[in-house]
Amino acid sequence: MTLSAEERYPVAEPRPAPTLADTGPLGEILEATRARHLPNRQGALADYIPELAAVEPDPFGLAIATVDGRLIATADAELPFTIQSVSKAFVYCIALELVGRDAVLERVGVEPSGDAFNAIVFDPHTNRPFNPMVNAGAITATAIIHQATGGHAFELILERLSAAAGRRLELDEAVYRSESDTGHRNRAIAHLLHNVGAIDGDVDAVLDAYFRQCSILVTACDLACMGATLSHIGENPITGRQVFDLTAVRNTLAVMFTCGMYDYSGHWAYDVGIPAKSGVGGGVVGVVNRQLAVGSFSPRLDAKDNSVRGVAAFKDLGEELGLHAFECSNIGSSYVSALLGAPQA
Repeated sequence: MTLSAEERYPVAEPRPAPTLADTGPLGEILEATRARHLPNRQGALADYIPELAAVEPDPFGLAIATVDGRLIATADAELPFTIQSVSKAFVYCIALELVGRDAVLERVGVEPSGDAFNAIVFDPHTNRPFNPMVNAGAITATAIIHQATGGHAFELILERLSAAAGRRLELDEAVYRSESDTGHRNRAIAHLLHNVGAIDGDVDAVLDAYFRQCSILVTACDLACMGATLSHIGENPITGRQVFDLTAVRNTLAVMFTCGMYDYSGHWAYDVGIPAKSGVGGGVVGVVNRQLAVGSFSPRLDAKDNSVRGVAAFKDLGEELGLHAFECSNIGSSYVSALLGAPQA
């Protein structure tokens, strides 16, 4: 018996609304971080997508979701915006799960490109996209899902992202139309991918699924929950639903660490030191393995197309909470500690 996507990955009941009541020191740190960077008006909106150029530029929301199921949020953390490139990480995870690591690696690599996210350039040694966090690689990952699901890529992507967020997500129809009407550069990339054999089938159908996945509405709280699902080895820590395969999660986090912040990824790994993904809608999600995830939303972007306030807030939170992967106070997996046992006297 073949199960539908809805039957295989049913969407959880809506999560409880987050509250700042009794959040303790973590809530205080989150509020202080927001207050510190709220006056920052640097950066600009993503004006190459008409609908994004018209959004309100001033909101700034932060949220933290922990692997023990707590959700802490500031003001503006439940304001909706489109997920844009943050979707790439989760779509890559789905592609890995559907067809396996080796099959995905045959069509998209895992090396940082050093180029802009929308660059029309492939790895000269493989003639494939450098990694799944740039547009060429992300379109390829969507094409893999499109092929594996018999043309039902977007339906599966929406169901899985909804399960990770812990509530049913929706499409922003206006942004989808805006991206579809103006996405000529992505069309050029997709046709070149088809020409070199990185994607098969109906190019227009793959692009439609890609434009739709980027136009899914989320909040900073959603991103925190989705990130915490990766942090919790694929299980949503609030709903208890297993959403992603653990091996696919590990590989996804590795690529997020090295490639997730466009051509700022090296500095991000150096300064913040956690797997993350940003989007031109103003969202950023960061994942601290087996501990927590942070979601942020602020639409003004820097020259690398990352959220100005989001990057600044992550730097502060990483420093104050010791989140860097190589921070001496980050003790790592409790599973390893349990295996090693208590130190001998």
